Amino acid sequence: MNDAKPATGTGLANRPGEKPRDPRSQGPTPLRRAGGVRHSQIVSGWLGSLQSLLVTVVIALFIITFLLQAFQIPSPSMENTLLVGDYLLVDKLHFAEGGAWRRIVPYSAVQRGDIIVFHYPVNPELHFVKRVIALPGDRVRIVNRRVLVNGVPLNDKDYAIHRRASSDYFRDNFPASDKVPQNVEATWWEQLRGHVRGGELVVPAGSYFAMGDNRDDSLDSRYWGFVPRENVIGRPLIIYWSLKTPWQGAAAGTAPDGKLRRFLYALTHPWQFTRWERTFRVVR
Repeated sequence: MNDAKPATGTGLANRPGEKPRDPRSQGPTPLRRAGGVRHSQIVSGWLGSLQSLLVTVVIALFIITFLLQAFQIPSPSMENTLLVGDYLLVDKLHFAEGGAWRRIVPYSAVQRGDIIVFHYPVNPELHFVKRVIALPGDRVRIVNRRVLVNGVPLNDKDYAIHRRASSDYFRDNFPASDKVPQNVEATWWEQLRGHVRGGELVVPAGSYFAMGDNRDDSLDSRYWGFVPRENVIGRPLIIYWSLKTPWQGAAAGTAPDGKLRRFLYALTHPWQFTRWERTFRVVR
């Protein structure tokens, strides 16, 4: 009959033939705070949470700095491709120029027809989004609203729109006008003639000629000049949310006061103001 018994008060069973264990040899019992939580566990949990937060912040900063950036469309200059209230994620790698990174990341050169987000040359703190019409060395001319690049009509019927019945000679026959038009930057007007050859605008090296898809309502290269290559941030990748503006015209009087309050109201009523058909639409 096996008469081995647990050592009294130790909670540890002894195997047959083994000497009883001395509970004092097991080392001191860790002190515990109220509730049975060790002090070291409390510190470890707090430091772990802080570490996780810092890692999240670092990853977010990396994405914002190098990979993606969010923008919102405030004007109709790119309709119907981009609408007022579209929220975009912009790919900052696609057009980047990157030394050693070029071996890892597949960069691409800017092409005609690409939509680009860039620092506005007149005020670099502002961001503009337009479509590239002409590349360095290209010749641009507009005749009766028809865009010609290197003497060939641009195939833009899939995205370009004209909504105004009235004509504007400078806008619709660029760069033929001899009179100073409205909305043209004075510095650009002085430089414009120096880039014209045989009635065509020649795009200089390291620059692009860009226009809005809404040709009649776009403040673009016709009015302020070329987009320098270094001003390009990236290309719109996807519309992750699209918010229609309900408080226009007669309904403007019912809108909450302040832009932020209107945004928060729309944010808390997404079913009422979201353009669901545009959500997660790839931008082309």
